[in-house]
Amino acid sequence: MAVYTELAAETLEAFLATYDIGQLVSFHGIAEGVENSNFLLRTTQGDFILTLFERRVQASELPWFLGLMQHLAQAGLTCPLPVNDREGKPLKILAGRPTAITTFLPGVSASVLDEGLCRELGAALAKLHLAGKGYSATRRNALAPDAWGPLLRSCSGTGDTILPGLTSELEQGLERIVAEWPAKDALPTGQIHADLFPDNVFFRDGQVSGLIDFYFACTDFLAYDLAICLNAWTFTDERIFNSAFFMALLEGYEAVRPLSAAEKNALPILCQGAAMRFLLTRLYDWINTPANALVTRKDPLAYLWRLRHFQGRH
Repeated sequence: MAVYTELAAETLEAFLATYDIGQLVSFHGIAEGVENSNFLLRTTQGDFILTLFERRVQASELPWFLGLMQHLAQAGLTCPLPVNDREGKPLKILAGRPTAITTFLPGVSASVLDEGLCRELGAALAKLHLAGKGYSATRRNALAPDAWGPLLRSCSGTGDTILPGLTSELEQGLERIVAEWPAKDALPTGQIHADLFPDNVFFRDGQVSGLIDFYFACTDFLAYDLAICLNAWTFTDERIFNSAFFMALLEGYEAVRPLSAAEKNALPILCQGAAMRFLLTRLYDWINTPANALVTRKDPLAYLWRLRHFQGRH
């Protein structure tokens, strides 16, 4: 989450008048994350999340995301539920941007991880994968391996100003990952979250109370989604691998959905690919994020240490 577009109270009040969710009491921007403009709304009927879609999300794909969240919620997964306006529409325009309001989920993201939380997260991810089976519409992963080369080239060697030799290292690593990436039908495929970082998971009393921010969701290898979580959840201080967290997350996942032999064999290269994907998008955002944006920029080098770990270069 982030804020790129500022809103005036009068503008927002007029917008909310087209919904049946009460009158505006207060609102404030949410700085965490890097993609869209997000606000916490408080109305006379309760709390909601307002999202203005800014960057990598195509407006034509938004009905797919909103439909997925509706499907997952109906399947029993605790995730934000899109709110329709008085005409039954979940998607509108505000400040010139596609906009949606979703329900607010109670709970807080974990500031300090432990084995128990990693195990809970693994189980929640597997439940998401099972719940997504009935959602037949598909969405291509716009940040799949075929997008990583162009993304690296778009940074024009700027990574070397962050760390000398970074561009060459990434080019070599990317070549190997793409060469070893599983074939399209080699692994089980389904709807994945693709961005299930700790700040997108809410907990209450040590248990997962909700999953949020589905705007990178897509149709891809289920084990790739697991690899993304293994990158995001099993390193402390951004660069120190925690094997106990790793095993707990895997155990939690497999307690709900056991991995196939092919998925287990592919997991090392999938973990390298997940590290490369987030390293490259963080590098791009580090270079291109506007200086005045209310947004938390993420250190790309945190994912270089992860990439090196999964390459066996501890």
